[in-house]
Amino acid sequence: MDQVLDATELQLSVATGLQLLKNMKKALALCLFGFCLAAATCSAQEPPYFVTYSHDLEEPGNLEIAVKDAQGSPKFANPFVSETLELEYGATAWWTTEVYLAGQHTSNDSTLFTGWRWENRFRPLLHEHLINPVIYVEYEHLSHADKGVLEVTGHDSISDFQLTNDQARSEIEKSLELKLILSSNTHGWNISENFIAEKALNEPEPWEFGYALGVSRPLALAARGKACTFCRENFALGAELYGGLGTLDGFGLKATSHYFGPTIGFNIPRGPTVSFAPDFGLNDNSIGAIYRIKVSYELQQIFSGLHHSKGSQ
Repeated sequence: MDQVLDATELQLSVATGLQLLKNMKKALALCLFGFCLAAATCSAQEPPYFVTYSHDLEEPGNLEIAVKDAQGSPKFANPFVSETLELEYGATAWWTTEVYLAGQHTSNDSTLFTGWRWENRFRPLLHEHLINPVIYVEYEHLSHADKGVLEVTGHDSISDFQLTNDQARSEIEKSLELKLILSSNTHGWNISENFIAEKALNEPEPWEFGYALGVSRPLALAARGKACTFCRENFALGAELYGGLGTLDGFGLKATSHYFGPTIGFNIPRGPTVSFAPDFGLNDNSIGAIYRIKVSYELQQIFSGLHHSKGSQ
């Protein structure tokens, strides 16, 4: 069991987290500026999901930098804004790896760095099939104050958001998260189903389960003959449904939370992709609404681009 930080260490940890949160967007802007000098952007339109995963992986050698925000006002709790910095790299054609840094600000409370995640996705079948499976493995090191809502498992509920940051940040959960991702593309539509299993590694808790379902489609499948920013093919619409499925000791929908909402993605030519979604709670265990926005930028062949940049100096 983890030892409780003393007052000095805790202050240092919080100060470091605050500074990291302040620098997240600055670092993102600097990375984009620097890498854009050496790499070309990729214009592929991915499904505009926030919780659900499709079978799309990052192109080998490409790096995607993204900032994902979530905002909510839970009943009987202070409003919050959560921010997650994502660095996703295409290691091979069948393996994508990603690092997350997470933090949050709660009104009338405080701002915290809440932890990190290391995600890996493996695609065993490289060619397109009727159903494309992907295996997802993630290690999480997060405090209970995390409010990113990147997934819902077990009996997660609105009561988790009613704790103060002081109450929640002292508990650190180290967990293993597994997902079976099933995804299909048909007639321009993407249909994705995720089954989630999560196990705390440092606490005697049972396996927790959850799900996420997504469907999306670009507004147009064929690009126009001339360059256009607000063309229909640069927009994608979709919807997501996700929630908890209880635990190994009590599998089912009892005392679980669930969310549903539309999503929209705008792929700006030679620029970032911007996605937005309002997710609405479907029962009393859920937050009334969570508003999400994501800004991502994909850089092609970053290492070859850096090598070219150094050679031209």
